[in-house]
Amino acid sequence: MLIEVKVQSLGLDRATSDPVVILKEADGPRVLPIWIGPGEASAIAIRLAGMEFPRPLTHDLLTSILAGLGGELRRVLITRMDNDTYFAELIIHRNGEVFSVDARPSDSIAFALRAEAGIFADDSLLEHAHVDMDEEGDAIDQEPRETLDPQSLQDYLKKLNPEDFGRFTP
Repeated sequence: MLIEVKVQSLGLDRATSDPVVILKEADGPRVLPIWIGPGEASAIAIRLAGMEFPRPLTHDLLTSILAGLGGELRRVLITRMDNDTYFAELIIHRNGEVFSVDARPSDSIAFALRAEAGIFADDSLLEHAHVDMDEEGDAIDQEPRETLDPQSLQDYLKKLNPEDFGRFTP
């Protein structure tokens, strides 16, 4: 069974400094933490902070291309985990047809936020993660993480230089 989830927060795992997106069950207390890459974390953070750029970034471009081809991202499904890797599908509607496209959850979430599409996780993933939350919505008995509100994200992203991301070496 698929359960609708929302992006609750984006943070850093203090043990590894890896970005983590926390998805929260829309009508319940369960959460699903997914460790993601810095590029995808930036794409999600930019959208959460409501930042606009004069030229489209990758996920914005994907949204524009899909719309230009007459398609619409309707939902993202985070379907399973295999060897500590989550798998997702983009559900796209175009001219009365429905297409499913394999994708990484991190890219899928960034795309869904831009397309205002629903995000759904398989119930078994939420059960497997089993992170208990307190009344303020913080994880209980979990490794502490740093979270950023939208304004802090925006301020942080404005200060970044291309050099901050390191060099790309194929």
